[in-house]
Amino acid sequence: RCQRWVENCRRADLEDKTPDQLNKHYRLCAKHFETSMICRSSPYRTVLRDNAVPTIFDLTSHLNNPHSRHRKRIKELSEDEIRTLKQQKIDEAFERKQATQESNENNEQNTVSEEGGEEQEEKAVPLTLEERENKDYLKSLFEILILMGKQNIPLDGHNIEELPEGIFASDNFQALLEYRINGGDEVLRKRFEMTAVNLEYCSKTQQKQMLEICENCVREETLREVRDSHFFSIVTDEVVDIAGEEHLPVLVRFVDDSHNLREEFIGFLPYEADPEILAVKFHATITEKWGLNMEYCRGQAYIVSSGFASKMKVVATRLLEKYPQAVYTLCSSCALNVWLAKSVPVVGVSIALGTIEEVCCLFNQSPQLLVELDNTISALFQDNDEKGNELKKICRSQWTGRHDTFEVLVDLLQALVLCLDAVSSDLSVRWNNFIVGRAFVLSSALTDFDFIVTIVIMKNVLSFTRAFGKNLQGQTSDVFFAAGSLTAVLHSLNEVMENIEVYHEFWFEEATNLAAKLDVQIKLPGKFRRAQQGNFDPDMTSENYYKEILSVPTIEHIIQELKDIFSEQHLKALKCLSLVPSVMGQLKFNTSEEHHADMFKNDLPNPDTLSAELHCWRIKWKHRGKDIELPATIYEALHLPDIKFFPNVYALLKVLCLLPVMKLENEKYGIGRKRLKAYLKNTLTGQRSSNLALLNINFDIKHDLDLMVDTYIKLYP
Repeated sequence: RCQRWVENCRRADLEDKTPDQLNKHYRLCAKHFETSMICRSSPYRTVLRDNAVPTIFDLTSHLNNPHSRHRKRIKELSEDEIRTLKQQKIDEAFERKQATQESNENNEQNTVSEEGGEEQEEKAVPLTLEERENKDYLKSLFEILILMGKQNIPLDGHNIEELPEGIFASDNFQALLEYRINGGDEVLRKRFEMTAVNLEYCSKTQQKQMLEICENCVREETLREVRDSHFFSIVTDEVVDIAGEEHLPVLVRFVDDSHNLREEFIGFLPYEADPEILAVKFHATITEKWGLNMEYCRGQAYIVSSGFASKMKVVATRLLEKYPQAVYTLCSSCALNVWLAKSVPVVGVSIALGTIEEVCCLFNQSPQLLVELDNTISALFQDNDEKGNELKKICRSQWTGRHDTFEVLVDLLQALVLCLDAVSSDLSVRWNNFIVGRAFVLSSALTDFDFIVTIVIMKNVLSFTRAFGKNLQGQTSDVFFAAGSLTAVLHSLNEVMENIEVYHEFWFEEATNLAAKLDVQIKLPGKFRRAQQGNFDPDMTSENYYKEILSVPTIEHIIQELKDIFSEQHLKALKCLSLVPSVMGQLKFNTSEEHHADMFKNDLPNPDTLSAELHCWRIKWKHRGKDIELPATIYEALHLPDIKFFPNVYALLKVLCLLPVMKLENEKYGIGRKRLKAYLKNTLTGQRSSNLALLNINFDIKHDLDLMVDTYIKLYP
């Protein structure tokens, strides 16, 4: 860089100076730099960017300035003198290079003599014409596969069943390959010009092999960043169907070099029905196949569909046994009440959740249905326009993921049933057969007493955790104070459990009143009566049945689940959020993070100085200037200009924001999950591919075609 500066300044007399001499004894005025090259991070300090080069020079102004004649002039060198100086530099550089080579040769000779004449490393053999052409051919194939992945083009084209007998139609890969040949790709044309028209250019096996290499190379780019940042967390999303097989989407959280918390999709893991086998394969894939060191894992979270929660809990437990630092937490992208509802081991709750998703999906598919629902809501809430308008707004959102999902559903139930009944009994041609059929089925499901009593009881039970869960998805200070309120939440739920007879009586009465509004008969479920087969207990009432089968197990499960997910370790970690200056300010700077930071002691660069450093950190913010605001989030704290002067605080903040319960402050760094959802929504189940999915979701990650080709040649010579 010094050399560039000297050349741009046209100071030939400085060309023989070393960078160290230039740096110590010479200065350049700031006016010679573009404003974009100057970084003004604070009003007190001006810093040049690393790549700054002086470009602004007025080399003619002195000619017209009469005062400049008295200034000290730079000696202007002739062309011969400049040429002589440059030749001297070239000769010196050549002599240094020769000396280095001789030194290396001597070292090599010594090594050979010491090791008993070991053969010298073979020089790189130049490629033959055939090898060069083969590499170019493979590169063309990889380019087509990457294009298909990025644009979400499935490999298969027409189904065989669609084509008349004797007609050949190429798949999408071969069609693109032919298009490229016709477009002038000489490498491919030479390869296939003598091939039969109805012959596959590239077999399915070869396509699969190449796709796996593409997937691994693209994934490795993200994993390299994860390894560089050391610490990370693992998050999985709901189980999905990939071409008829269940897979678990896996995402990784880490803080990159720019101090940004990112959540990236890194692949699908085949799902196993046996939780113990799943735990072993999950661990093996992350450590052996993907090369992540689980010793650096600081958090794990699993978003699951109903019925899968208990299995993923086994996975979490097994990982915790091996890696106690991998704290099991909730995921910030999932509301606590929704997560708790999906984990309840009661069949009726799983069925109710499935029905709710289907209803929401049907109305989102048809704008006309939403208009019909709006009209129904308006008619029902004539006396309360505010409530009606609020419900209409909710219906146009993803309301099944809200903290108060069951409360919204109870309010909406009558409107949903009336709307679906009107659609299913409409004799006009307004609605197609699919919508009419679904409306009839869903109306029957919503008016089943088992469904009604389930949603009413879930609404009432989850009302005790609603505010707590909402705070967990709030600001950093909300999360900190929510951790302290867990004891009160558990106390309330335990009180309900002790007085379950009284509480259940009120809940059941609410359910019967709602059923009466919808003209639904109050009765025991038909499956229960059929299972009794004549051994029916006449004293068994609907109220007692639902207390034993629903209310009691639901409350017991939620109490236990809250204790498991908010373990002592998890709560200690959340208490460390008092490091964030805004939280510190709310606590009047009377905090004691060092007592809670013990669990992260091995993650700190200088654990012995932690106490003193925390004291300095508190003093810094307590005695700040009046116009300086306290950073409100970990993201803001990590981006402070002087954060590196507090290495322990910096390390603690990095580890804390990795906890999956902490929300991503900047949405653009959580784009991996959104792209995953978009891929699953836009791709038919039968056309999904775990390899192509990774290329599509991570389409902006750079890829090295030469590396892919070399890897393929090594693996499949």
